[in-house]
Amino acid sequence: MVCSGFWICYCSKEKSFRFLRSTTVKLATCLRLELKQRKRKRKRRYREMGSYGNLARRIVDTEMPIMVKMRELLRGAKNAVSLAQGVVYWQPPKEALEKVQELVWEPSISRYGADDGIPELREALVKKLRLENNLHKSSVMVTAGANQAFVNLVLSLCDAGDSVVMFAPYYFNAYMSFQMTGVTNILVGPGNPETLHPDADWLEKILSETKPVPKLVTVVNPGNPSGTYIPEPLLKRISDICKNAGSWLLVDNTYEYFMYDGLKHSCVEGNHIVNIFSFSKAYGMMGWRVGYIAYPSEVEGLATQLLKVQDNIPICASIISQHLALYSLELGPEWVRERVKSLVKNREIVTAALSPLGEGAVKGGEGAIYLYAKLPEGRGYDDFEVVHWLAHRHGIAVIPGSACGSSGNLRISFGGLTESDCKAAAERLKNGLEELVRDGLVQDQ
Repeated sequence: MVCSGFWICYCSKEKSFRFLRSTTVKLATCLRLELKQRKRKRKRRYREMGSYGNLARRIVDTEMPIMVKMRELLRGAKNAVSLAQGVVYWQPPKEALEKVQELVWEPSISRYGADDGIPELREALVKKLRLENNLHKSSVMVTAGANQAFVNLVLSLCDAGDSVVMFAPYYFNAYMSFQMTGVTNILVGPGNPETLHPDADWLEKILSETKPVPKLVTVVNPGNPSGTYIPEPLLKRISDICKNAGSWLLVDNTYEYFMYDGLKHSCVEGNHIVNIFSFSKAYGMMGWRVGYIAYPSEVEGLATQLLKVQDNIPICASIISQHLALYSLELGPEWVRERVKSLVKNREIVTAALSPLGEGAVKGGEGAIYLYAKLPEGRGYDDFEVVHWLAHRHGIAVIPGSACGSSGNLRISFGGLTESDCKAAAERLKNGLEELVRDGLVQDQ
């Protein structure tokens, strides 16, 4: 927030707001960081632990996963349809599944593999990074999904007490990863109110004025939860700012193939940059858990430290899952892009369903599988209450923006349903939002 020529930035390590001078930056997002309420909840949790009071405070203080909270919010909602979880409706390639089926009885499938991934998959990924992502100086580590890749990197690059930077609306699991590894000095920056792009001017000031310099900056491109694509010039500027300050830049490229309206995804490379990728969404492999890190080969010691972390978490990603990833990769990006094309219609359907919120309320959607919608202002709506109400009264589930550091908003996922099912879900959503705007949170008698 801007206040009398200062930026107000929440410092979660010190449990306080920090005031930073700003003369050039004029835009900010309103972040829902209600300090006193969080402290009360934290104290109540400690009291309720009773004999379990010796639990690690860094875990107790970590936010509960929003998808776990959603189960509670949806409890009792009859036949609710989900536009909440970030999934796709398709399965892995049939040809790849058939090849994997033949491997089930191979003894090597049931044994440990190389910590950083089976050699043939890593070789294929290095080639893919060169040809598709223009990354020529990166080595690869295969992980059990992109979330585990993120945790590996936080443990390898950050110490407890370091400061890090993310931008609201942020990916909730990334925020949790910082919290549970002891990196509690999380500086949450604003996005442009019109585009939700990370504010590079703010970042430049934060990295120059915060001492010690924040260890790491992270962005998701295209965004989760926003679906906003960071244009290549802006991404390069963010990279340059991080390089000049001596900070790592961690870019999550999970949705690299999910680009619309002629936009093309791009990556940046450098000895201060690590990139994360995933098979989960692109190839419908959510439950198979395969992601990978592309890290700078020239940074001495980084590979060794990543291996330490990897060997103590999964040892290696599932061997059979890695083979499925390899066989899927062999089909090329065209297989994915054909399926992504079907989501364009879903995006249109859901965008129309959000029209009751008014002009300018819906952001993002240039990439990924998300739209980000602002609830009516001046009504005092709590987005968790709205989500609960939509599920129980209208049978539709979405994610509250508060889970992403941006209260008063909703995240809507359009990737998990076929077009016909998406139409039915969108009708429920539109009916609910029309009633919300017209009559408020009407309760059944």
